[in-house]
Amino acid sequence: MTLLVAMTGWHVEDWRERFAALLPELPVVTLGEPFDRRAVHYVASWKHPEGSLAGLPNLAAIFSLGAGVDHIFADSRLPEVPIARVVDPDLTARMSEYVVLHCLMHLRQQRRYDRQQLAKSWDDDRHQPAARSVRVGIMGLGELGLDAARKLQIIGFDVAGWSRSPKDVDGLVTFAGSDGMLAFLGRTDILVCLLPLTPDTRGMLNADLFAALAQNGRLGGPFLINAGRGGLQVEADILAALDAGTLKGAALDVFESEPLPADSPLWSHPSVTVTPHNAAMSEPEAIATLIAAQIRRLQAGEPLEHMVDPTRGY
Repeated sequence: MTLLVAMTGWHVEDWRERFAALLPELPVVTLGEPFDRRAVHYVASWKHPEGSLAGLPNLAAIFSLGAGVDHIFADSRLPEVPIARVVDPDLTARMSEYVVLHCLMHLRQQRRYDRQQLAKSWDDDRHQPAARSVRVGIMGLGELGLDAARKLQIIGFDVAGWSRSPKDVDGLVTFAGSDGMLAFLGRTDILVCLLPLTPDTRGMLNADLFAALAQNGRLGGPFLINAGRGGLQVEADILAALDAGTLKGAALDVFESEPLPADSPLWSHPSVTVTPHNAAMSEPEAIATLIAAQIRRLQAGEPLEHMVDPTRGY
């Protein structure tokens, strides 16, 4: 049995060393070297090249090296084997930190005060609404969304959630599907998007959705926080909504093209906060340890955890 580390954009040798230390009994190979394709039972993937996993006759499982799995499903020649995603308490905590940070930044109008500081302007309008009067809507009620919702509730925000299919969550108002979307958006002052990227969600953060957000809230207009995937958003629509006042501000950690091109107007827009896709960067050691534990589960005849539903894409 062999583990294949298949990736682009990361230092593959670092990952080989991590897995070799955690699984000393298992040969670890990479795409950049000759290896016996019949021996490969497991793949650890991050944006592996198209078709590079084809022709592995004994492949038993693919493990994503990141929280999302859209990079795996981008391969049109993907083998039909179980796929597991990362569910890491450290990653979940980091994402909630990001969401809470930017909700508080919008609540306490920090960008406005940053501009005033640069202008050396002391504004006598120092009013701050209470968190309980601000409605946060979280799109995506998986591990990340639910944890963020609970932490926002502790601070005092009025939180609701939306998911593709109905979810009954104790103490949380929830909406589901296309039938619940308009009601959800209409009570949202800060929209937090933590959805996976699938054919159904691609481009859904668009002009029509922004127009349905609440315009009567205590913040003077709605805000967007996207820490899900860049393919969820239409950046031209975000800029147009900001300029028209349909959106009052946006905090974006992900983008249609990454790294964000230097000529993107998002960099310099006064109502946009740009972060470099680092909202929830888990420690590589933690991810490798989780995957090694999954491999040992399979070798012991136990079921794989955190499996992806290929019909849903997450």
